[in-house]
Amino acid sequence: MNTAEEFFNAERVAHVYGFSEILINLALAFILGLVISWVYKSTHRGLSYSQSFMLTTVFVTIIVAMVIMVIGNNLARAFALVGALSIIRFRTVVKDTKDTAFIFWGLAAGMAAGTSSYFLAVAGSVVIGAIAFVLHATNYGSLYKSEFILRFRARVGGTQSADYSSIVERFAQSSALLHVEPSGDGQTARLTMDIVMKNDTDPNDLAAAVSQLEGVSEVALVASKTDVDY
Repeated sequence: MNTAEEFFNAERVAHVYGFSEILINLALAFILGLVISWVYKSTHRGLSYSQSFMLTTVFVTIIVAMVIMVIGNNLARAFALVGALSIIRFRTVVKDTKDTAFIFWGLAAGMAAGTSSYFLAVAGSVVIGAIAFVLHATNYGSLYKSEFILRFRARVGGTQSADYSSIVERFAQSSALLHVEPSGDGQTARLTMDIVMKNDTDPNDLAAAVSQLEGVSEVALVASKTDVDY
């Protein structure tokens, strides 16, 4: 009987954290995860938005808090969990480098909540969230305010580069060819260009002028104030 009691006393999580403390830590981690995902959604720019990333942020925050409570002050458990978690391989590509910062924010918030550092968890999240909104409002790091991605398909041997280049020069302050993708039959090619519009020009006029060229189809102009995936 004494052996059984010793086993359960040594293995249960509650020997470090009480039941009420565990519930409070998990609840705080859940709330902070929701706050982090909301800040991510509110400050996101570009085309790489992912709903699954928001859900992942919430789950990561809660799971990290749980892992920290499992470890407690037991060094052996810490090494055991490192070995167990090393088996997991994550192959998901993070499209936006800023998403990595939100993952680390979730990890830090979960660790703070899991160690019952309530003030650090809340105050750190408030400060980071405020910084995120300030950077979003000021559009910090953006080089241009009128940048676009121009995509169109042109017939090979039909429309010459000088034709659409002259139109782009008329409307754009600067331009750069980003990508050329020939079709399977070799009859057409899909071109992607980075366009910085002049202040007194209308992007709709540029799209209309390019679409009127002979042999050009599938014209699309995508706004890109910061960066987009093409």
